[in-house]
Amino acid sequence: MIPILMYHQIGTPSPKGTPYRGLTVHPRDFKRQMVWLKRFGYTGLSMRDLMPYIRGEKTGKVVGITFDDGYQNVLHNAVPVLNDLGFTSTNYIVSNHLAGTNFWDHAKGIPSSQLMSLNELQQWLAAGQEIGSHTLDHVDLPETEPLEAQRQIQQSKLDLENQLQTSVEAFCYPYGHKNSDIENWVRQSGYTNATTTARGLALPSDDVFDLPRV
Repeated sequence: MIPILMYHQIGTPSPKGTPYRGLTVHPRDFKRQMVWLKRFGYTGLSMRDLMPYIRGEKTGKVVGITFDDGYQNVLHNAVPVLNDLGFTSTNYIVSNHLAGTNFWDHAKGIPSSQLMSLNELQQWLAAGQEIGSHTLDHVDLPETEPLEAQRQIQQSKLDLENQLQTSVEAFCYPYGHKNSDIENWVRQSGYTNATTTARGLALPSDDVFDLPRV
């Protein structure tokens, strides 16, 4: 059983009472969590590095580390900690909105936060971290017209690969929402794994396009 940790922002949380305040982890708390993992003998891994363990090809004390949405504060506050500990991680990028903000959250009252630019994503990759896809526009895939949903899945992969000259193998369903058709489109688009927001530990018996997180 392998935990795959799900983070969003690593920064100073908004004032108490702000919607979804818990999606922001203070840098001090993030560092403490990572240091404790290391002390307990765990290695934090990106999805690319983690997959051989999930498939049962490798064994060891490992934990997946993932970040949703591509926030700028993750580059500044998480990468130094990950590098110090020799950990890797995966950040799921909303590919049409590089250097943009989390516009999909605004209607919920979640404060605006800056997303990484192309240059910052290059810094992320240069630090040995992985990027995955979170669609073109952070759409709710089951509520999106089928051809557009397929485009959101496929084109985001192609755009990121072309802009950053790296392979994009990991996918994350926005809001964790999906169905069997969407899973199949992700599979057919050339990804090797996909994560959800369902809670649980990853097992070798799990469908690698339906991986739970913590």
